Amino acid sequence: MTIRLKLLCHASTPAVRAPAFPADEPLDVQGRRKLAALPHRLLRADRWVTSPALRAMQTAEALNIDAAVAPQLRDCGYGRWAGRAFEAVQAEEPEAVAEWLRDPASAPHGGESIQDLTERVGDWLEAQSATDGTTGALTHAAVIRAAIVHAIGAELRSFWRLDVAPLSLARLNGGDGRWTLVSLGPTNAESTE
Repeated sequence: MTIRLKLLCHASTPAVRAPAFPADEPLDVQGRRKLAALPHRLLRADRWVTSPALRAMQTAEALNIDAAVAPQLRDCGYGRWAGRAFEAVQAEEPEAVAEWLRDPASAPHGGESIQDLTERVGDWLEAQSATDGTTGALTHAAVIRAAIVHAIGAELRSFWRLDVAPLSLARLNGGDGRWTLVSLGPTNAESTE
């Protein structure tokens, strides 16, 4: 049995544009506009799940997708950095940011490390082996990166080498404990930002 997953990154938010560590913020105007242009053929799936975050649930609502909430698909926990501009955090805590970017097991912000995130997402991926057909998931760039790193067995440091823009779509196929990255790219509803 082949498991098919479509991982769709939520539409853009103010944190994406800043850039900032996301909090539970709503979609921005541009994100909502691009959702209207999303090709409906991408939305075909036997079932949909969504992160519990406002931005993911608003993306599902705008696409008229009835999605069950999957807590494992929540964004990375950024601790005390959540909602703050990357530049401001880097100016105040340059060593902590450098450590976080260098060491996937590090969580100087008091939240979740990239290693912990990848393990959580990997557990969710492996649990999908009991599903049949295609599952669509509305989630976050960090979750999609973690899923790809887990799926292809890449080093955790590879997490930072994957660019996942708002409304990017990753397709993974799996079976027998083995995953393949089928594709990663824009949905044609957005351009590089």
